[in-house]
This record gives sequence, C-alpha cells and structure tokens, in this order.
Amino acid sequence: MHKVTSLPADDSQCGWYHTSAVRTPRPGHEGVRTARWAIIGAGLTGLAAARRLAERFPNDEIVLIEAQEVGFGPSGRNAGFAIDLPHDIGADDYIGDITTARTVLDLNLVGQQYLKQTVEAHGIDCHLRASGKYQAAVEDSGVAVLDAYRRGLDKLGQAYEVVDGEVLASHIGTRFYRKALFTPGTMLVQPSAMVKGLADTLPANVTLYEHTPITGVDYGDKVTLHHARGQIVADTLLLTNNAFAMHFGFLRGRMLPIFTYGSLTRPLTLQEQAALGGKDFWGLIPAHPFGTTLRRTHDNRILVRNSFSYNADGQPRERCLRRFVKRHRTSFERRFPMLKEVPFDYTWGGSLAMSRNHESQFGQLAPNVYGALCCNGLGITRGTATGKLLADWLAGERNPVIDFLLASPGPNANPPALLLDIGVNLNLAWTQFTAGQEC
Repeated sequence: MHKVTSLPADDSQCGWYHTSAVRTPRPGHEGVRTARWAIIGAGLTGLAAARRLAERFPNDEIVLIEAQEVGFGPSGRNAGFAIDLPHDIGADDYIGDITTARTVLDLNLVGQQYLKQTVEAHGIDCHLRASGKYQAAVEDSGVAVLDAYRRGLDKLGQAYEVVDGEVLASHIGTRFYRKALFTPGTMLVQPSAMVKGLADTLPANVTLYEHTPITGVDYGDKVTLHHARGQIVADTLLLTNNAFAMHFGFLRGRMLPIFTYGSLTRPLTLQEQAALGGKDFWGLIPAHPFGTTLRRTHDNRILVRNSFSYNADGQPRERCLRRFVKRHRTSFERRFPMLKEVPFDYTWGGSLAMSRNHESQFGQLAPNVYGALCCNGLGITRGTATGKLLADWLAGERNPVIDFLLASPGPNANPPALLLDIGVNLNLAWTQFTAGQEC
C-alpha cells in the first residue's frame, strides 16, 4: 500500500468561507464502498469532473472525496477572478505564440461557460457577475507591462479599454494607480459560495464524502483507497488534488505548493462607501505578477491579496499569516487613505499548484489512474475546464482543446529539495521586492 504522508490542513480564517452561506457538510465515509469512479479533491476541478462524469455516464456511481469541507480549501480561498484571456508572462507581449494563445483562450472559455451554465441552471447564489477586470500599474515598469499586453491583445483581437487619471479613480475610488487596462471578459465571484453551491447541486449519481482524508492507496486492477474509517474501491481513480497528488505517488518533485495570502475588511459603512466612491463591485489585478490584487465585493468589503511563500509539505504557516497581514495593512492604507481606520475581519492563506515550466498535467498517470493537476494559479477557469474535459476525454471525446492538453509535456522536474526550499523562497522574496509600489 502506498502511504499518503501529507494531508490538507488549511487555516481557519478564510473570509470567503465565513461570509458565504453556512451549509451542512456531507457525512464522511464509513465502511466499505465500491464505485466505477472515484475522485479525490472536491475543489473546482474535482467538482467539474464529477458533474461531467455523471452527465456522460448517467448509470455509473461516482464517488467524490474531500479531506476537509467543501468551500474551505484552496478553491474557496482565491481572489474570485474567472479570467478568460491568456497571460503568458514569459512572452514579451504577454500573448506569445498566437496559435497557442487562441487555444488557451478557448480552454479558459470552456471553464467560464461551464461554470456560468451550472450556476444559472441551479440558481447558485455566489454573486457571479461578468464585471470584467482592471489590470493596473503604478510605476513606469508596470505601465510598460500594460503597453506590451495591449499590443498582445491587439494581435489576439481581444477587446480592452485604456483607463487612466481621474477616470480610473472614478471607477475604483482610489488615485493610487496611474493607468489600467480594462478587459470585459472576466467574471467575478464569491469563490467559497460558488464551490459550496456546486457541491450541493451535484447529480444524483454522485456521492460526496467530506472530512474523509485518504491515508493510503493500493494501485492495481482496481484502486483501493484507505482511510481511518474504511475503504473505497473503484475501477478508476481521478486525482484532482493538485500538489497533493505528489503524496499519492505521482509527479513527485514536479509541482510547487505556493501559498498566497488575502485579507478582507469588515463591510464599509455608508459614510465610508461615500468617501471611497467609484463602482460598487470591481476587481483589479496588478501589472507586476507579484503585486497586489484588489476587489470590492458585493457586500462592500475590500479584499487585499499579496505575498507568497513556498511550503513544500502543502501545509500553511501561522508565522506567514502574522507577517503578511502587516504587508496587507500597508498596501491597503496606501491605496485607500480615506479608509485607513477600517479593520480587517479575516486574513488567510491558500495554496496554488505551480510548475517551473508553467505546464499542467492532464490525462493518464498510471493504469486506472488519471489526473487534471497543476493549474498554475488559474484554478477557477482552468481547473473547471480541465475537470470537465478530463471527463469528456474518458467518455471518448476528442477536440483541439483536449488534444492541446494531452500534448503538454507536463510539469518539469524541480531541483533537489534542499536547494529548492532555499531557492524558491529567496526568489519569491526577491520578486515581491521588485514589485515595488505595485505590492
């Protein structure tokens, strides 16, 4: 039996989780259960895979297994941007090869459309809005990034609007930024509310088990999943648990569990809303990839997200929360001096699965084992799309987007662990420093 040596254990202070509707978790598994399909990880990828398998195989039993509670893990801890556009930070114009960029756009739209269709069909209350996003710059280097990206969007034939000066301030209520590109295709969402709603509207042939951490696996003609209260035996296993797949014996030393950190204020009073001004719902990402992400939410809170750490075991670090909330406070007060007395209600961390070559893993991992892993920070759209498309592929479908995913070489190998731990955290610290005022 392969022993699973690290399990999810996120901190308790995720603002999205606590400000979304309370739900009753599904009971954990007990005893012995058999099923045609088992999926580990009930985040956005796993939920999409389970829903689509149920649609494609309506007579099959599908088991979806979550170590924690749905909406509590990484899928409920991101900034809530469902982004349509490609953004290749390794290319001069952030678009790169135009054929690849068009396929990536198609892939992201698969995820967006499947989410939108599901949310609307089931009336999921998650404040999903096609609000677009601002990508904003403070320094000359950030403005240069926006100019390069604008050229790339022209090449790709995608719409945008340049917004600057007082017009930008009238949109977002702060004069901190010099210039922004507004792109209309992004959807904004309350991520934990969406994940909870997706879980509670799964088809009848999907059984969700929460609080069921898998501690061991027997691989073979069938896959047997062991946990403290029993076993689940499946014909086919799908791994949709990102970096934790390494602890199940796959892609070892090829993914990087990177944590990023967010803080959410209390709701603004009417007086504070008037002092801020601007639109009542918007999202902003930084020109520098390690800068600060902002949102004004449906309930008039402000989200600040920045700072990163590499935690090799996939576990959060309390010391990082204590350190980075100070950075959040500084970033918030620089941008919103009129709100400097507004406190944070919540500060939390959440993990991303990254690879050094920015490639994901899609397809077969071993006999009877498949995976959709490593979204490289694009979990809402990319995770949803790859979960859906993995189910479509297992049902025999082929199309250019599936072929594109299958052709990926996957995440490349990392350096030895000692070098990696030091090197990644030093690199993260340096890149955050180079973000300057964007942070």
